[in-house]
Amino acid sequence: MSEAITTRSAVPIVLAATVAGLILAGTVALWAHYGTTVFFEMIRAGFVACFG
Repeated sequence: MSEAITTRSAVPIVLAATVAGLILAGTVALWAHYGTTVFFEMIRAGFVACFG
């Protein structure tokens, strides 16, 4: 019974780790494709577009 509770409580941790891994992989892919200067310019433009 305790194994089921442990497995059930681990699901959010695994999900959060998966999302974090996907974000990191996307960041690395954009960095590799666009290079550092263009990458940081895209991030800056996104912040300006969102927060004015």
